[in-house]
Amino acid sequence: MTQDEMKKNAAWAALEYIPRHTVVGVGTGSTVNHFIDALASIKTEIKGAVSSSEQSTARLKALGIAVLDLNDIDSFSVYVDGADEINAQKHMIKGGGAALTREKIVAAVAEKFICIVDSTKQVEVLGKFPLPVEVIPMAAGHVARQLSKLGGKPVLRQGVTTDNGNVILDVHQLAITDPLQLEQQINNIVGVVCNGIFAQRAADMVLVGAASGTQVIR
Repeated sequence: MTQDEMKKNAAWAALEYIPRHTVVGVGTGSTVNHFIDALASIKTEIKGAVSSSEQSTARLKALGIAVLDLNDIDSFSVYVDGADEINAQKHMIKGGGAALTREKIVAAVAEKFICIVDSTKQVEVLGKFPLPVEVIPMAAGHVARQLSKLGGKPVLRQGVTTDNGNVILDVHQLAITDPLQLEQQINNIVGVVCNGIFAQRAADMVLVGAASGTQVIR
């Protein structure tokens, strides 16, 4: 079974946990693209979707799923998104697709966060995947120096501007043993918009696609 097939299995398995006649939060990325395809099969049974990126919005609209403005919604039941890494505590690194800030905003409003991944994303310690940090462009140099002091090696992601008009620093060589603390530390650096550690808002449920089937972690 290919990695993409494992992603697809996890994504379609998420449908079982989507309440009908409600708004669904939708993340960004290759695994989520499979989920959007799956969501289209029940589009007449949901009120619409809240999207975390322009990329996902385009895919949702192309499949005839109504995309709603998050500011018009007080809360909604479930948010489905992937991850670049996830540990046993359901803490994640996200942002490989540069949508981390909007993903974190949508996740904050959702009552439940379902993370869909293939088994290659499971790790004991976060940080092998470079940690994305969204930064105001004029602060990139300052933020990079501060991230270096935390033990990381920040690299500007070339040719990438986020949906919010900012840049991404990918921080290499981190072993994130205390994700909650580091998430807060990085957020406190002046010029940082958001970082890709999702620990303060961890996943509530993880669906792991593997060759042996889809594992549910609650």
